[in-house]
Amino acid sequence: MHLNKYNEWLQSNVFDQQTKDELLKIKNNTKEIEDRFYKKLDFGTAGLRGIIGAGDNRMNKYTVMLSTQGLANFILKEKPNGNNSVVIAYDSRNMSPEFADYTALVLNANGIKCFVFTELRPAPELSFAVRHLNCTAGIVITASHNPKEYNGYKVYWEDGAQITYPIDENVINEVKNITSYDLIKTMDKSDAINKGLYNEINYDVDEAYYSKVLEQIVDKEVINKSKDDLNIVFTPIHGTGLIPVTEVLNRAGFKNVHVVKEQANPDPLFSTVEYPNPENPKVFNLAIKLANDVNADIIVGTDPDADRVGAVVKNNNGEYIILSGNQTGVIITEYILSQRKKLNTLPKNSAVVSSIVSTDMTKEITNNYNCTFIETLTGFKYIGEKIKEFEKTGDNTFIFGFEESFGSLAGTYARDKDAIVSTLLLCEIAGYYKLQGKTLFDALNEIYEKYGYYTESIEAITLAGSDGIKTIQNILTNFRNNPPTSINNSKVIEVRDYLSSTVTIDSNVSNTNLPKSNVLYYVLDDGTWFCIRPSGTEPKIKVYFGVKDSSLDLSHKKLDLVTSEVLLLLESYK
Repeated sequence: MHLNKYNEWLQSNVFDQQTKDELLKIKNNTKEIEDRFYKKLDFGTAGLRGIIGAGDNRMNKYTVMLSTQGLANFILKEKPNGNNSVVIAYDSRNMSPEFADYTALVLNANGIKCFVFTELRPAPELSFAVRHLNCTAGIVITASHNPKEYNGYKVYWEDGAQITYPIDENVINEVKNITSYDLIKTMDKSDAINKGLYNEINYDVDEAYYSKVLEQIVDKEVINKSKDDLNIVFTPIHGTGLIPVTEVLNRAGFKNVHVVKEQANPDPLFSTVEYPNPENPKVFNLAIKLANDVNADIIVGTDPDADRVGAVVKNNNGEYIILSGNQTGVIITEYILSQRKKLNTLPKNSAVVSSIVSTDMTKEITNNYNCTFIETLTGFKYIGEKIKEFEKTGDNTFIFGFEESFGSLAGTYARDKDAIVSTLLLCEIAGYYKLQGKTLFDALNEIYEKYGYYTESIEAITLAGSDGIKTIQNILTNFRNNPPTSINNSKVIEVRDYLSSTVTIDSNVSNTNLPKSNVLYYVLDDGTWFCIRPSGTEPKIKVYFGVKDSSLDLSHKKLDLVTSEVLLLLESYK
């Protein structure tokens, strides 16, 4: 079947010669042909993500344009009488500007106006721009923190959040309904500009965005007192973060911001790192070298589309260590709630939102400040959905939201995670503790002492190709059919199956009250939990773990034992 598809691409008049030449180079590589054509690149619940190249299962102008045609069809059905428009942004990856234009011109050919950023911008600014420009939808061309071979395409709806049910399923169905690439509409760029369909965005949007980010400062006095002494090292890891982060920190008043020059400029090859993920400690090697030279109090690094941030701080031995996404999340949560309560700026109906695979410590922190805590499925779009819900009902005021995967948001100006505002807040918090002669490592230890020694981890197992998909399905099926009854001598007391929307405690079954998702979650009688889910963006199955104990050392030991046992079980379920 995949050979037929391969030959179809070679023989069709739809595909250009450059595409055919690329395919001819692999004519004797049957495995590569299979991987490129065994399926169409999935338009998932938020869009596309894949390796750049020719073929159905690759990111290229044809797969991008086909998906855009499906999105256009949905927009025109959903809003047939509307003055529809879409805002488009892109990051520093290979083909990002080109994919942005291909996307715009397909929308234009369908009569949908586009506003296109002419230079790379962070994903959260795109999220902000959707509502700021009163658009029907938004698209950002990015593969986030994936390796350099990838690019992607994320879709946002009119509320500024990534598309959720039922819009995501309806868009997916429209994409699936396009059975041939020759059904795609497009037009010449000069014609689109002349007809007012293709519009370039000016810097007014940047200014509006910066203003909203700066409004999230919790205590301006803290910055005023610490700005001259706080030493900050920043790396955009070759992505979009350089201009917005340095601009916001400068406007906030911070005087000593040292940028890692080797990683400052956009680079689609991410030449100084294996892959540009701030979750990977290796991406901070150059930043740590600079930090040692300037005696930095904090290092921050943003991923290519600047929606995730990693923080590196000095431990008690004077060594720089990277904080986990959960650790930065609880540091920011504790600071915002404690300081806003102190300043009397914390609303009575405040809410913090986090994902089911993030630390349980957040519940303890929110309880301490009489603040509502709400869990969502993994994916920041669900946190964005909660912001929309709060604004509609008035039941809660969104204060902060975060995921363990290094993404967080303060304020409601955007509906996606924002590394720009997270960087600003982390620097404010570093300044707050420096004024007391403390580091962010000290801050973390104080939080542990106050709420308990929580430790979390994640194991990601890559299972590529068609065989990998089958293996992932086997693992989840086997866990459902043969659920564990105990782990590390602790009894499993609660099972959540988010696909069947069930929570089972003993023999009592209730509803998760969350959207359906192929996720399994287990709670043990000592409070330990683990969660299994397939990645939505990579050929991986992910296993998340969380434990609590009376000391950090005991917590780590328990985590190691639980992890080992669960991974052995997973291996047997392949």
